[in-house]
Amino acid sequence: MTSRGIGLLSSRTDVAKAAEVLLRRRYRFADPADAEVLVALGGDGFMLHTLHEMLDGERPQVPVFGMNRGTVGFLMNDWVVDRLCERIEQAKPIRVAPLEMRATTVGGKAFTHSAINEVSLLRETRQTAKIEISVNGRVALPELACDGVLVATPAGSTAYNLSARGPILPLQARMLALTPISPFRPRRWSGAILPDDTAVCLTILEAENRPVSAVADQTEVRDVAKVEIRLDRERSLTLLFDPEHALDERIAMEQFAT
Repeated sequence: MTSRGIGLLSSRTDVAKAAEVLLRRRYRFADPADAEVLVALGGDGFMLHTLHEMLDGERPQVPVFGMNRGTVGFLMNDWVVDRLCERIEQAKPIRVAPLEMRATTVGGKAFTHSAINEVSLLRETRQTAKIEISVNGRVALPELACDGVLVATPAGSTAYNLSARGPILPLQARMLALTPISPFRPRRWSGAILPDDTAVCLTILEAENRPVSAVADQTEVRDVAKVEIRLDRERSLTLLFDPEHALDERIAMEQFAT
């Protein structure tokens, strides 16, 4: 592949813009709308933003090769100016499928959003949230008193899910993590690992008195009454990684982080 088939995007930070200038001096890039591959300069937040633009139809769904010009950079490759075309040709493709969140508010409004990492429900006030959890139409937990609860994909299992003491899921695992956030009752319930074809329904109990918001990655819906979550494999996206730093290996090695 020549650089003519590669599009270039960058976040608005000074570091990312400076990196874009360096790359444009070295390579000739295609218009992102016509590119076969996109290079994304920034951090994990910018990568998620780029992927969501594809899911929302604002950009063509093409493979994305990220280079870290942000902070954590878990979804990114190392920043290197040289050998860009060769790195992309040799990159390991990783498919990630998004969650679909269908949220209905107390007022009856319905919203549908996608999440690459997780869908999280969070209490809006000092009062504990009370949530009923159903799995495939069956009530699995009649009442969870908590700060919140989340459903994470394998790709997102090392993000908020891990901070909430949820399990790390290998990227090849066809599983989802259902993880409570600061559970009060039942105290000993630490969550569940579910097959990724599971439909999860989270119903807010006492929704008007104990308001809860739902967040799909970076998009929030406030005052929800019910949230339905499922994996949408038909809209999976492709990330490209240097073979020695592929996402599946990074996730696996996070189990040994200290």
